[in-house]
Amino acid sequence: MKIDEKYYRTIWPNITADLHKNDAILSVEIIDQTMLPHRFEVKAINSLQGMVAAIKTMQVRGAPLIGAAAAYGMALAVHENASDIHIEKSAKALLQSRPTAVNLAWAVKRMQQHLKALPQEARCNAAWQEAALICEEDVQMNHAIGQHGLSLIQTALTKNGKNTVNILTHCNAGWLATVDWGTALAPIYAAHDAGMNIHVWVDETRPRNQGASLTAWELGKHGIPHTVISDNAGGHLMQHDQVDMVIVGADRVTSKGDVCNKIGTYLKALAAFDNKVPFYAAVPSPTIDWTIQDGLSDIEIEMRDADEVSYMIGLASDGSIQSVRVTPEHTHALNPAFDVTPARLVSGIITERGITTPSALKQLFK
Repeated sequence: MKIDEKYYRTIWPNITADLHKNDAILSVEIIDQTMLPHRFEVKAINSLQGMVAAIKTMQVRGAPLIGAAAAYGMALAVHENASDIHIEKSAKALLQSRPTAVNLAWAVKRMQQHLKALPQEARCNAAWQEAALICEEDVQMNHAIGQHGLSLIQTALTKNGKNTVNILTHCNAGWLATVDWGTALAPIYAAHDAGMNIHVWVDETRPRNQGASLTAWELGKHGIPHTVISDNAGGHLMQHDQVDMVIVGADRVTSKGDVCNKIGTYLKALAAFDNKVPFYAAVPSPTIDWTIQDGLSDIEIEMRDADEVSYMIGLASDGSIQSVRVTPEHTHALNPAFDVTPARLVSGIITERGITTPSALKQLFK
């Protein structure tokens, strides 16, 4: 995608010498998402510990991007030490950084299996190549999701008799959450680029405001009309026929089609179901966890720092980014990062292979 006419992905390697030389300079470049939308900053990660920290602090976030970051984290680790023991320790550190998004575990396992099958002296180059391949596959899957989801928007434009399709999304599942294109926003980009009139209702997504800070920012950069709404406004808009469909991303989807996504997604699905608004999840296949069925009992929900609820970060009048408290000083806060939307509330799942109902998800990937 483009930022001020310059093409970017969310993550890329920076290697300036032969990997086998002692003076090789290498890093992984990321867009520091904790600075957006007020500052666009690229940060260099040059160690496994640095990548673990970037994932934990959400400098990189979004299930597909976390997977790509973990793959490059393994490459950084192998550059330091290519032994089996170090690979195992590095994998464990990455797996503990964030527990809910399945893409992270998928990428780490893939890197482990690939590297352990090779002699130690071949692992460094192979690690960087495999991490790059994971990124390329992510781009291709998300592009395909965009093309499949485009048909849903085309149908809505014809069906509703309006000049504009109004789409509600939650959290950020755009290109900032992936290597490129995005998941939930990929069909929106495809429709906009095809000349369709699109308007996006952007949930603010408390407590970290990924919608207000990230989704609004990237939609604005691409020129797509959008409006930020409070998280509580979505149901009201659906009641008044101002939402034609809901498209969200996912951090993990079970084999029966339960969708685990950013906290608040379940409430949007309930409102959509009650108002007969189609509710879709855009999901690349690495986000599907075929080993579990029941999302409510089998998915570990990440509990994040209560300060994310008690404080809000924003741009002060002097241009500095500041944190301010919004709750009474001694009030406790609870901060579950995700919730699970049962498959019965999901109209369809958009994947790189096509669109399916939750009940037919397994059939699509046979």
